[in-house]
Amino acid sequence: MSDIGEKISYVELPASDPAACKRFFSEVFGWRFTDYGPDYCSFSQSGVNGGFYRAPLNSSTTNGGALVVLYSPDLAGAEARITAAGGAICKPVFSFPGGRRFHFTDPCGNEWAVWSDQ
Repeated sequence: MSDIGEKISYVELPASDPAACKRFFSEVFGWRFTDYGPDYCSFSQSGVNGGFYRAPLNSSTTNGGALVVLYSPDLAGAEARITAAGGAICKPVFSFPGGRRFHFTDPCGNEWAVWSDQ
């Protein structure tokens, strides 16, 4: 197996109140935050960088429901490998501050994302 290079680089967590999460983790652990509008904030100084996105509290967010984000210098190549191995693209490539990304599900239905600054 080759070392393709995709590594976990970011984790996104649902939050019914991102501002409350921001206050809590800043106060308790000293995390630093950057706001990207009222519904998203990224965090750093936490070991692994990530973000909180606004999501209604429901069965999928009650227990965390983290979105693990992988980094790839080649989105098209990663997408091709994912679909060839049985994964399904559930959110096509889109731009966001800092790059582009897409979401996919693995054969068990877990949602993941792949991003690139390329």
